[in-house]
Amino acid sequence: MSSTETGQVTGTKDKDYNIIWFVESCLSNVLRLETYIQDAERANDNELADFFRRAQEESRKGAEKGKEMLTKRLG
Repeated sequence: MSSTETGQVTGTKDKDYNIIWFVESCLSNVLRLETYIQDAERANDNELADFFRRAQEESRKGAEKGKEMLTKRLG
């Protein structure tokens, strides 16, 4: 793990970049889980579809919390 600030390379401080990355990852996960839900539904596996829906909701919550934090810190 590097202790060097990479903000000079990206133009964004590491801590801010990390929040941006987290939000993008959560949103990407929401989209991916939609595919998994549809796959489970096609297989008539309601238990698995519900599991993926719960995971999808948690990813949405993570994205919303991350966006709130970005707004507070960058706004």
